[in-house]
Amino acid sequence: MQAKQTGLFNLPGANRTQIPPILGIAGLPAPMPVQSFGMGIGGNPNLSRQSRRLYIGSITPEVTEQNLADFFNAKMEEMKIGTGGTGNPVLAVQCNYEKNYAFVEFRSAEDATAAMAFDGIIFINGPLKIRRPKDYSGDLASSVYVPGVVSTNVPDTINKVFVGGLPAYLNEEQVIELLKSFGELKAFNLVRENGTGASKGFAFFEYVDNSVTDVAIQSLNGMELGDRFLVVQRASVGKPGMPGMPNLPYDQFPEIPRPIMPAGENSGADARILLMLNMVTPEDLMDDQDYGDLYEDIKEECQNFGNVLDLRIPRPVKKDKKWAPGDGQIAAQDAARTDEANGVGRVYVKYDDAENAGQAMKGLAGRSFAGRSIIATVLSEDSQTSPPLHVIFAPQPDAPPPLPSS
Repeated sequence: MQAKQTGLFNLPGANRTQIPPILGIAGLPAPMPVQSFGMGIGGNPNLSRQSRRLYIGSITPEVTEQNLADFFNAKMEEMKIGTGGTGNPVLAVQCNYEKNYAFVEFRSAEDATAAMAFDGIIFINGPLKIRRPKDYSGDLASSVYVPGVVSTNVPDTINKVFVGGLPAYLNEEQVIELLKSFGELKAFNLVRENGTGASKGFAFFEYVDNSVTDVAIQSLNGMELGDRFLVVQRASVGKPGMPGMPNLPYDQFPEIPRPIMPAGENSGADARILLMLNMVTPEDLMDDQDYGDLYEDIKEECQNFGNVLDLRIPRPVKKDKKWAPGDGQIAAQDAARTDEANGVGRVYVKYDDAENAGQAMKGLAGRSFAGRSIIATVLSEDSQTSPPLHVIFAPQPDAPPPLPSS
């Protein structure tokens, strides 16, 4: 998720497979590496089960294992899709309310594939976001079309449109109703907070008829809606020489993660800042003693590749537990946004020259740290990042900084 938000996708070593040292026994042939996937499933021998499961994202507390199973069973019967065997197509449902997702297991892979057609169908208070599990390697889409269902998966194409400035109280159906005044929608996704499900005030969409896209953008952009003004534009317009880099209105909408331009070979001799993701978590950085130990461990490892001029590991904001009744959730959301804006979860290492930074990237990308696979790239000092590099490397005392107060 961190890598996706920063725009770092095809990183050197990001998908490197690690062979645990305990398996490297002298005299025996090296074991075949097995790709490890999300959801805690790595090298799962029962891959057939994954072909029968679907991931349902952004569920609400009103969604239960029973009513979700009943909904799929009834809809598949109504639409006459799936294998049509005896009994119900859904075998089991598992809901994780803490992380707002569910898994639905079907009696066959064919039934699961058919049920992918319901991605975007309205259930209780909003659309179901249906995806394959992360370790599924077969066909991702369904060949079945369900009339009136708008997919929640908006692909990154020239026809993907961004709409921001949406009042937080609008739900999917209300925003879709506005957008459909210009044509039928092929896909739509209202972006919501992971923990609370609250609208972030922006969405992405695509029309069935691409010829209406420009008309809709011109008509909707600047429209007053409630006490806000809409910002509407194509989401995947690449910058010159940077195909695929989004051109989104970050200044108006700071909550949209700003991509970090991968420096790589285009950075010249000045790409001497190593950026690492997935190495630390906010929880690792809360305690001063733990932070100090972590800081020294990372610095020692990074010095194996060259002279380290500076190392910065942004720390999370202190969480004030004395919130007024009902304010705790809001304060927690504000703290999370502040942490993200400050670069918490990233590690910045400044080397004395670009060659050492490049060697460090090759040596550390894909390595396991505290059970997580490190993702890394190099940046030059003038790379456009959020937060800016001059803020990250601002002067500070020699001692590890204390947690910033809220």
